[in-house]
Amino acid sequence: MDAKKIGERLHELRLQKGKNLSDVALACGVTVSAVSQYENGVRIPRDRVKSALARYYGLTVDDIFFAA
Repeated sequence: MDAKKIGERLHELRLQKGKNLSDVALACGVTVSAVSQYENGVRIPRDRVKSALARYYGLTVDDIFFAA
């Protein structure tokens, strides 16, 4: 998946959980700005953050970042 599609997926997951950017950032050990950039397709998270996001959303890294 490209950065834009990953961002859309992350945004959808956050909204489904009813969380805000601050909740996700705190849980994953990154800044609110970083989460915003991931969701807007500006940046792709590093592997450590990918793992943290997957744990947070109860999914695998593959489900979020590599699903077609």
